[in-house]
Amino acid sequence: MKQKEIVMQLLKEKNGLITSGEAREAGVSYKTIQRLHLTGDLEKLEYGLYMDPNQMEDEYYIAQHRCKECVFSHETALYFHNLSDRTPITLMMTIPSGYNTRLLVERDKYKFFYIDASLHKLGKIEVETPFGHVVATYDKERTICDCIRKKDQLDTDMVKEAIKRYMQTPGAEFAKLIEYAEIFKIKELVRNYLEVLT
Repeated sequence: MKQKEIVMQLLKEKNGLITSGEAREAGVSYKTIQRLHLTGDLEKLEYGLYMDPNQMEDEYYIAQHRCKECVFSHETALYFHNLSDRTPITLMMTIPSGYNTRLLVERDKYKFFYIDASLHKLGKIEVETPFGHVVATYDKERTICDCIRKKDQLDTDMVKEAIKRYMQTPGAEFAKLIEYAEIFKIKELVRNYLEVLT
């Protein structure tokens, strides 16, 4: 199989996005990648990340590629869990305190929340974006806790609606929700929300 064919096959398998590392592992030289970029067969999104030019850009996957420690959270996580119908305009992510990322300067596109490193991975799971790529987000219970903790920085109506939806979700894990609430020291606050919105 020619190197160009290998790249085209990879693009199919990876939903239109590949890294130079993935191409190299498949036996494709950097020169081939450069040539395909120059001929318009590949679109370079940034260093080491290429896209099929006929594909829609997956901003969730690209953001995660650019910031490996970022976990999608708050309103963006609500969207991933179908607890909100609103497609996020500003992508919300949580990063460990003190972590630096190039994305911090793009304030119109991203909103960051900081958390102690010991709590950063609590409730972290993987989900598929609408474009079929895998990214990191928090589970529903962690997301609800995060939204209640930062309610003053979020859309209040969206948070209330999300909690109502969560309570009606088959398989909602209320024990886990209370466990997280205890860890974040908001147990009473969470209980109040659950009582008021039932």
